[in-house]
Amino acid sequence: MRRTVTKVFTIADFEEEEIWLREQHKKGWKLTGMTPPCFYRFESCEPEDVIYRLDFGSDDRPNDYMQMLSDFGWEHFADCLGWSYFRKPASETVTEEEGEIFSDDESRAEQVTKVMRSRLLPVVLLFFCTVLPNFMRMLDGEYIGFWGKVYSGFFSIVFALDVFLIVYCTAKLKKIRSRYKD
Repeated sequence: MRRTVTKVFTIADFEEEEIWLREQHKKGWKLTGMTPPCFYRFESCEPEDVIYRLDFGSDDRPNDYMQMLSDFGWEHFADCLGWSYFRKPASETVTEEEGEIFSDDESRAEQVTKVMRSRLLPVVLLFFCTVLPNFMRMLDGEYIGFWGKVYSGFFSIVFALDVFLIVYCTAKLKKIRSRYKD
């Protein structure tokens, strides 16, 4: 049996996504793939405790990196929007380190920095180049009539959503990065 689940995670919620995927596997649903932005495809399986890990930008890494993860028991089974998805049965881990794909906190912090540079920074630039100027035009009363109101409503929603996401993701990613840098 197969099913598709809609679930939204921001770029800063990758740790929560890993936990959620592990819970799904414990319930007998193994992730088989994703369709952006928020559709997860599962197939039924025997319930098992399986650790899921996400690695951002692993497609930029050499093949020996992927081979090393495979040698340590990690199954690479999917890629989506720059994230590589790995899993490993919890029964194959003895120590906490064996349940991680990164061997040190510096590597974890580097991943967060990559996410901030390649995902968050473009969103911030797009906000300042397109959303904010249109929002300012709306406040100046440039959009009039019925369609002006529709356009104004649309940009008000986009503005609020963008501000929330930028603040939320920036704060959360900085918090995660500082946890690994300390």
